[in-house]
Amino acid sequence: MKKIISTDKAPQAIGPYSQAIEVNGIVYTSGVIPVVPSTGVIPEGIEAQADQAIGNLCELLKASGTDAEKVIKTTVFIKNMDDFSKVNEIYSKYFTKDCPARSCVEVARLPKDVLIEIEAIAEK
Repeated sequence: MKKIISTDKAPQAIGPYSQAIEVNGIVYTSGVIPVVPSTGVIPEGIEAQADQAIGNLCELLKASGTDAEKVIKTTVFIKNMDDFSKVNEIYSKYFTKDCPARSCVEVARLPKDVLIEIEAIAEK
């Protein structure tokens, strides 16, 4: 049975999808972008956007009853692969040990023209 996860501490879905779904003790998040949930503001620059996006992801994981330490896999979408090392620097502040598997791909465009989006799969 699937459980729909929703929180106002992460950006709301901007389409016909759920923020996250839990099935059999595994949480699957949708892509999370760097929108400040309380204001709708998008920070400027890749470092600020990476910090906001991953922070939003952590809030979504928390609402799902899990956290960054239980993440199995992430997928990171970035607008410019030249920002890879900057994203890694921010990412490593949230994922500090037993890091999850990860894919990182450069994409042409992301929702709201942000510079980064991240999704995760985590155990509870």
